[in-house]
Amino acid sequence: MSLKGIMSIAGKPGLYKVVAKMASGFIVEGLEDDKRIPVTSTHKISMLDDISIFTEEGDINLKEVLAKIKEGNADGISVTSKSSSDELKKFFASVLPHYDKDRVYVSDIKKIVNWYALVKDIFDVEDEDEEGEEAPEESTEEKTTEKSEDKN
Repeated sequence: MSLKGIMSIAGKPGLYKVVAKMASGFIVEGLEDDKRIPVTSTHKISMLDDISIFTEEGDINLKEVLAKIKEGNADGISVTSKSSSDELKKFFASVLPHYDKDRVYVSDIKKIVNWYALVKDIFDVEDEDEEGEEAPEESTEEKTTEKSEDKN
């Protein structure tokens, strides 16, 4: 599964996936408890696939950071969101050595650690790579089919 459709809602714990769209927002389902709630335009939401982390060279997508965490920690991560600030910084530096230490706060690292714990079983690095490659191929096939149908 990819990070598409998974969001964080300010003021609410955990992560949510979009189940349906409404006229005024979304119906979302919690990844932890499978509880469905309505989310309107008054809620502040952040889609995980839109989030980037500051590095010294530029920005890096959250899905790339999660993939690096998964690759380097196949047995599980050694920290939790309740770990000390020094442990969290050391862990994040091992995953992303060139992260911007002035703009990435400990609270951000805690969120990433929490989010990883929630999505580690459903997030698949291979799915992310395949989605990026398949999208252009599908659109090319559709255009070819449409053109051949128009000629007939």
